Amino acid sequence: MTRLGTGGLWGIGAGVACFVATALLGPSVFEPELEGPRTEPPYALDVHPSPYLVIGLVVAGIAASALGLGLCFAAVRRGWRVRALPLVAAGLLAAAAFMLMPPVGSTDHLNYASYGRMAATGHDPYRTSAVDLPKDPVAGAPEEWRTTPSVYGPVATGGQAFAAWIGSGSVRLTVFVLSVLNVLAFAVTALILYRMAGTEERRLRTALLWTCNPLVLFHLVAGAHNDVLAIAPMVAALAVFGGGAAGRAGWARSLAAGALAGLGTAIKLPAALVAGGPAWGLLRRTWTERRKWPVGHLIALFAGGAAVTALSYALAGPHALDQVREASNMVSFATPWHLLDESLGRGSQRDVIKLGAMLLGLVLLLLLVRALPKEDALVPGAEERRVAAAIALAWLLAAPYALPWYDGFGWALLALLPWTRIDWILLAHTTALSLAYLPARAPARIRLPDDLEWLFTVVRPTVVPWTLLAILTALVAACLRSSGRSPATGAPRRASAGSPG
Repeated sequence: MTRLGTGGLWGIGAGVACFVATALLGPSVFEPELEGPRTEPPYALDVHPSPYLVIGLVVAGIAASALGLGLCFAAVRRGWRVRALPLVAAGLLAAAAFMLMPPVGSTDHLNYASYGRMAATGHDPYRTSAVDLPKDPVAGAPEEWRTTPSVYGPVATGGQAFAAWIGSGSVRLTVFVLSVLNVLAFAVTALILYRMAGTEERRLRTALLWTCNPLVLFHLVAGAHNDVLAIAPMVAALAVFGGGAAGRAGWARSLAAGALAGLGTAIKLPAALVAGGPAWGLLRRTWTERRKWPVGHLIALFAGGAAVTALSYALAGPHALDQVREASNMVSFATPWHLLDESLGRGSQRDVIKLGAMLLGLVLLLLLVRALPKEDALVPGAEERRVAAAIALAWLLAAPYALPWYDGFGWALLALLPWTRIDWILLAHTTALSLAYLPARAPARIRLPDDLEWLFTVVRPTVVPWTLLAILTALVAACLRSSGRSPATGAPRRASAGSPG
């Protein structure tokens, strides 16, 4: 038991070390070069490592991270415990280190900087693309998606514009400010999760699943993806809603939770899913208690969310949702839906795929609501957190378009629940998606050696989709085996997919 836990922590440390080394080595196939004075942050070496070295480092980091987390999960289920606070501190220090180094894994941060520069210089990022401003050092910096206007919410664009204003024409400094904002959001999420945990065992869970999770650190922090900006208000919304006496949120808490969910939605639209947890809790009380008092709170919840979201998009202009509609038809190579897309004739039956994804998501939601661990009814906000996590996980596992950093939504909400076998499912899902994007950059652009192209032609479009299909099958089987009852109600520990360690 102790050896398992200690080995797991060593694995986590080794994974973080591999990711740090990848970022520290400087521009490579994993790290696009940043224009701007090298005296400005972020900082890295300039040794131009070979593609074989950095891809090997990342693969080793992913494997060590998955093994380390898996060993820790197994150890916890056998009774292993360790103080959470040192792990939280280690995770935050690792996040700060990644903040000081250039982002790795994709070129999304160049797109963020470009959209921010457009907004800061008076252009509409929802109508303008990088090719329209090729001479601007920041707006013209993106390597990919150069003809695509922004798909991100108005609040995200506001943060990007702030970073561009600070950066003042420097890609390097603009990207650094974006990384600072991301790390602040990551730290806020970590602290909220820690405060909500209540017990030392649950604090350890939040540390392992979020703050010290090397896969989360790699994708959301080292990768500088703005998903973490949306996750912070999502978690805050659940914290506010469940903070009332006996979990009974008053109208003010409902309004505030809705506003926070709306804030997350105005960063990235999937953040709206978190409102499903509080909404379900209020509807359930209306039905079970045969009282009308929660109806006003339900109205407050949706009014808060709608007000913040609508105001944000109204201020952003009439084109703020144009690209969202386009993005809703996309199917990524690494999902099982890509296999169906290819068999139907690529791009010809996207409506069929969208309908299939919605139906699959609904089935997974019902299964996850049954399987995720239930807590004592007196625990404030427990049922709302459970349903919110089920909704987020169903979306992640059923979506036709998925990238590894999207799983941050699932890790943050799952960290709010007791230990569950679903942890293993999400770990497998994130690991598989991580191996699909080595790296998430165009092979021709980075001049990937011919003998590594199989990563893009075999692993991403074939091996990983079939792997994710197997993971889905395992999830369904685990959910069907679940008793749907918490240990507190007398369910046998081995019968429940959601039983705690």
